[in-house]
Amino acid sequence: MADNLVIVESPAKAKTIEKYLGKRYKVVASMGHVRDLPRSQTGIDTENNYKPKYITIRGKGPLLKDLKKEAKKAKKIFLASDPDREGEAIAWHLSHALGEDNDYYRVVFNEITKDAVKESFKHPSGINQELVDAQQARRILDRLVGYNISPVLWKKVKKGLSAGRVQSVALRLIIDRENEIRNFKPEEYWTITGKFKHGRSSFEGKFNRLANDKIKLQTKDDVDKVLRQLDGDTFNVDKVEKKEKKKYPAAPFTTSSLQQESARKLNFKARKTMMVAQQLYEGIDIKKEGTVGLITYMRTDSTRISPVAQNEATDFIVNEYGKEYAGGGKTGKQSESAQDAHEAVRPTSAGRSPANMKQYLTRDQYRLYKLIWERFIAAHMAPAILDTVKMDMSNNGVIFRSTGQTIKFKGFMRIYIESQDDAEEDLNNRLPDIKEGEQVRSEQIDPKQHFTQPPPRFTEARLVKTLEELGIGRPSTYAPTIDTIQKRNYVKMDQKRFMPTEIGEIVNESMTEYFPDIIDVDFTRSMEKSLDNIADGEASWVKVIDDFYKNFSPQVARADEEMEKIEIKDEPVGEDCERCGSPMVYKMGRYGKFMACSNFPECRNTKAIVKKIGVTCPKCGEGDVVERKSKKNRLFYGCDRYPECDFVSWDRPIGRNCPKCENYLVETKKGKNAKVKCTNCDYEEKAE
Repeated sequence: MADNLVIVESPAKAKTIEKYLGKRYKVVASMGHVRDLPRSQTGIDTENNYKPKYITIRGKGPLLKDLKKEAKKAKKIFLASDPDREGEAIAWHLSHALGEDNDYYRVVFNEITKDAVKESFKHPSGINQELVDAQQARRILDRLVGYNISPVLWKKVKKGLSAGRVQSVALRLIIDRENEIRNFKPEEYWTITGKFKHGRSSFEGKFNRLANDKIKLQTKDDVDKVLRQLDGDTFNVDKVEKKEKKKYPAAPFTTSSLQQESARKLNFKARKTMMVAQQLYEGIDIKKEGTVGLITYMRTDSTRISPVAQNEATDFIVNEYGKEYAGGGKTGKQSESAQDAHEAVRPTSAGRSPANMKQYLTRDQYRLYKLIWERFIAAHMAPAILDTVKMDMSNNGVIFRSTGQTIKFKGFMRIYIESQDDAEEDLNNRLPDIKEGEQVRSEQIDPKQHFTQPPPRFTEARLVKTLEELGIGRPSTYAPTIDTIQKRNYVKMDQKRFMPTEIGEIVNESMTEYFPDIIDVDFTRSMEKSLDNIADGEASWVKVIDDFYKNFSPQVARADEEMEKIEIKDEPVGEDCERCGSPMVYKMGRYGKFMACSNFPECRNTKAIVKKIGVTCPKCGEGDVVERKSKKNRLFYGCDRYPECDFVSWDRPIGRNCPKCENYLVETKKGKNAKVKCTNCDYEEKAE
């Protein structure tokens, strides 16, 4: 019989740890939290120091009964939940649920490897009450906000709506960006690109300036002035500036940067990234080694790496690539809000290369592990060395500039390059070897008209990055926040970017008027700092909650009294029910929009709808553009008011008009290349 009981959150984690500890330890799983606030009521006694009312989570009764039996048989009980505030709270709840007369030992480990687990059991501690208080304060805050504002929204707007501290700010950011786009006024500007020849080599240069006149190319007249000044096709090379430039690797992953990079490179949503990372952390069966955690704990805002891991990475680089590729540890600059409680997300062993691990992993596990491993190894490699050239060429006072760079030494770029939200730089744009005083010939001078573009809508990666930069939420909150605003139908995705829905804008407008603090970025950031102060033992959780609630409670009462009822009518589909003849309307269900008969409940006819792309029909201005398929199964776009409106297009309309002629723009694709083109004139631009 085992003398010691170890309780972790998941069966996978239990299976991994039990193999390391041996027969004297029995490892069981609590399946996450065993106690929580009741779902049917607020569960917070605001008249008694905000005392929470915890109950056993529905369905956890039999599990808790089994855990109590095991606890009675054990001499020691080790609580080994995850090493963060949530894990600390789970351990605390377990200690209360199993009986406070037992002796409990808290063990934490940043990685689930044999050495790390065994070492942690040599140095058990007590439960960190300050971390518990910080998690409890966040839970109570979120409960007070959600359970007080949501009923007001149900009463005044629509059943099923919700509000929350972090989700409301995320929604506001998306709507603020949408308003920027709506109010954006394009401004005209021009560029002049020259194609030049030197010997057999061709290269490009762009108009830079006039020697005696600082000119901006804002109109065609500005361009014509430059073109008139050119005298022939011979340009003198006035200046050639060569420099050696170092490009440094990105720091190892935090939770946020991992979610962003996996969204960009793997097309993973934040929730999927965290789910797969959890699997890699809890343990994979590696045959000869047995079950082992492949990465360190994946909820962290630190880029710190332990000296042992740094040395291991350096040894691997020297053996695999040579001494010249080793460059020490790149940990980057910590954000001001970083708690630095854990290391960065890294492989538990540099020697477990993705190629060697591939046979033991699913496709998604392999792709994410490869990303984490490569980023970690690259962070310990030498910088890349680039040769850069900047060359100025003049013709009668008109100066063109050409820039180029070539990779002299790949360094970390041999295995990994961080992706970007915007266009990536060309690292191999080579210029011919030209000396000052030589001449080159222009083969073509090409002026082009452009218009400034509105700021892009948020991708999931960009939204996570913005929330982190603003100090909103914690690493564990990004994925559920994004999930919630989509499930509530506050936002929808269009070409992998967030757009607010009508209901989202109504909720945001109501929150702005009656709960300005909840959607205020500075207020929410300040609240996160207060929660950190609780965790650091510098603030009382009761006082933090009280300071908030004293101002919040009157706002709830005012909203309940003064907020006008908003009637959201069901949107008509534009067709009649084939069963009873009543108009069909769009309804929102658990799994999205569907069509239903307006004569409900007498008629219960429902139908799925074709996929909308979030663009109003450019022909009638009333219907929505939807995806359809031809008889030959080719995708095309049409108005959902057909046959009243016969709009049809093979190319996807993007919901903007041409800045030159006001006709609608479409996105065209040829292979991997995508462009936005006007359906009437020659205007085109790069697709996002």
